Amino acid sequence: MERTHNTGYYIAIVAVILAIIISIVGGAIAGGAAAYYVVQRNLSSQTVSSPTITVAPVAMQNSSQTAPVVSSSSEAMVNAVQQVAPAVVTVLSMSRQGNGSGSGVIISEQGYILTNNHVVENARSLAVVLNDGTRRDATLIGTDAMNDIAIIQIEGDLPAVAQIGDAAALQPGEQVLAIGSPLGDFRNTVTAGVVSALNRSVGSMEGLIQTDTAINSGNSGGPLINLRGEVVGINTLVVRNDQFAFGAAPVEGLGFAVPSNIFRGVADQLIATGNVSYPFLGVSYITIDGSVAVELDLPVQSGALIYSSQGGPAVQPGTAAARAGLREGDIITAIDGVAIDGNTSLRQLLLQYQPGDTVTLTILRDGDQREVQVTLGEREI
Repeated sequence: MERTHNTGYYIAIVAVILAIIISIVGGAIAGGAAAYYVVQRNLSSQTVSSPTITVAPVAMQNSSQTAPVVSSSSEAMVNAVQQVAPAVVTVLSMSRQGNGSGSGVIISEQGYILTNNHVVENARSLAVVLNDGTRRDATLIGTDAMNDIAIIQIEGDLPAVAQIGDAAALQPGEQVLAIGSPLGDFRNTVTAGVVSALNRSVGSMEGLIQTDTAINSGNSGGPLINLRGEVVGINTLVVRNDQFAFGAAPVEGLGFAVPSNIFRGVADQLIATGNVSYPFLGVSYITIDGSVAVELDLPVQSGALIYSSQGGPAVQPGTAAARAGLREGDIITAIDGVAIDGNTSLRQLLLQYQPGDTVTLTILRDGDQREVQVTLGEREI
């Protein structure tokens, strides 16, 4: 009986050990199966929720298939250039001082070409070279030195006519392209950049588009275009510093263009009459920004402060401003309800009117807001 008891005891122990082993192995298998299920479920979930990535077309070796096509900003650039480039010309100016060149763009079916005043200034004769290399004589229609705009005209069939866009819709950071003939030799060169800022002032010029698009000698008068293939500016000047200074590098990427909301009205007047009639308010002023507001302790961050920094009168006697009772220290904040701000200058707003028009100026005087009626005069040029 003792032997039977011991044998049973040993059998029981072996059974327990086998049960433990089976439990461990079975648990591992079950756990592995569960883990495999969870992993597969997660992978399936990731596959469903991951964004679709489309690659550029790549030829498949030993296969007639190609990868999907994806559109890009470069494609938009190419399309925009194809629309405008045929309308871009090289402007040749012959004068007593020698020959010069610039760029221009055809803007009407009547052969009118938009360019810069400084490109055609003092020219004895003018010609243009079209996109295909052919040359045509050109006639000067009119110039506007204040905004550096000129209109010339050619006869005959036209290769293309460019569309004018809305510069007021531009945003800093938006991609733009310049087309022109740098140095007069590299016809219809395309350069790309972005809108760096709007409503810039350089010297006496206001409301300019600032861009980092490469603009060189000969690009003057050429179009600045958006990616819809519309002319939104006329490239007019660059700011450079060719002298190295201690701790400073040469200035780069500071190009400026006259926006379409300025050159459109100027071009219309030049085509219609050969000259431009400007409304005249008769004040000297400072454009207000944050720095000016802090420096002069002003109550607003934008507007036009009537102020003379040259020693002369801030309000010229006998002018529209004087007759309306404007004073030095007044801040003009709006014209006919349209605010003067970081995107719109006083001059830009005034250019929308004609001499003799009556407008309502919103001004701040001694902290009080009031409205003043002004009948605009005409600027003598």
